[in-house]
Amino acid sequence: MHKSAAMSVIEAMLKNQERLTTSHYIALEDEFGAKNYKPLDVVLARGQGIWVWDVEGNKYLDCLSAYSAVNQGHCHPKIVATMIAQAQKLTLTSRAFRNDQLGLFYKEICELTDSHMVLPMNSGAEAVESVLKAVRKWGYRVKGVPEGQAEIIVCENNFHGRTVTIVGFSSEAQYRDGYAPFTPGFIRVPFGDAEAMEKAITPRTVAVLVEPIQGEGGIIVPPADYLATVRRMCDREGIIMVTDEIQTGLGRTGRMLAEEHYGVQADVTLIGKALSGGVYPISAVLSNKEVLGVFHPGDHGSTYGGNPLACAVARTAMRVLVEEGMIENADRVGGYFLEQLRGIKSSVVKEVRGRGLLIGLELVPQAGGARRFCEALRTKGLLCKETHDHVIRFAPPLIIQRPEVDWALERIADVLKTN
Repeated sequence: MHKSAAMSVIEAMLKNQERLTTSHYIALEDEFGAKNYKPLDVVLARGQGIWVWDVEGNKYLDCLSAYSAVNQGHCHPKIVATMIAQAQKLTLTSRAFRNDQLGLFYKEICELTDSHMVLPMNSGAEAVESVLKAVRKWGYRVKGVPEGQAEIIVCENNFHGRTVTIVGFSSEAQYRDGYAPFTPGFIRVPFGDAEAMEKAITPRTVAVLVEPIQGEGGIIVPPADYLATVRRMCDREGIIMVTDEIQTGLGRTGRMLAEEHYGVQADVTLIGKALSGGVYPISAVLSNKEVLGVFHPGDHGSTYGGNPLACAVARTAMRVLVEEGMIENADRVGGYFLEQLRGIKSSVVKEVRGRGLLIGLELVPQAGGARRFCEALRTKGLLCKETHDHVIRFAPPLIIQRPEVDWALERIADVLKTN
């Protein structure tokens, strides 16, 4: 195997103790990394609060928050301090033994979210996979669905993760391309259409899986009565209602859980991302005892799930959300951000929608796609990301204040009017 020209240049620079530039770091990624991402060409090296800095020292306002994993802001000092302290005591035991953080985490997250039982995992996709297993087993053991025939209703335009099973019930062609055969037992219906969901119900239906607001799908907000109608339908038909709040939960929409906007409580709620403030991977299945109660020792597990480091970090991450008023701030400042964005006069804007600090700005097809607008905003010191080609997503950390929003709005308006 021969060294590439790019690698030879990098090694020469390191030997000469020269500082690597953005282009050098990108060259390293391009040389050795898989090509399953297409990031903006900025190489970040430091973050604090709502701001991040690249390797050249340029400062940016982060309006993506690592897809809402950094709700509490980058490197929140209390969360980081907890991580350091716990890392010096105990990081991992596996679930072969108990640890002193797990029970406390269970109690605090259940009290915070009005849940009865919790299953900790590591990633959002793992949480989704866990609940798919749980509701199927519930269907067979409790509801009496014949073994192997359980059906789960999902929504068009959904995003629940990247495993083979999950992409199998996605409606996005690229997510599915080349990965078949897929797991059977999933029925897709249009998002926001309760009537279509009701028509899809059969005696084999064990659950519905729905996002309160579709994030990756383009910040799609359903009709006001949608989730409440789904809740009543599930009660009437004896079906488990599962809400995926991995992106919308933990304050992002101005409520602890987005389902609160609609006056409903799901049987099972999935959270992740901001559960650690972006410091360490952890997710959770929040459930009533009937659903998670179907699991017995040996039925399901995870080496890292519920590890003491993750639990300690999550406990602090949840506490600062509440103690520092971040959820209320997301509601207040998010409403202002949404209102001001809607007031921008631009021929390329089709619609602005969202809740709290989860906002999508959809462009008209003639605008040439959202990517170029995100790249233009990067040059002005604002980082955001396109989704579904024509939507710019704005989701800054929940600690952002109105002066910083005004700073962002000035640049957004300039880009929308001049590009």
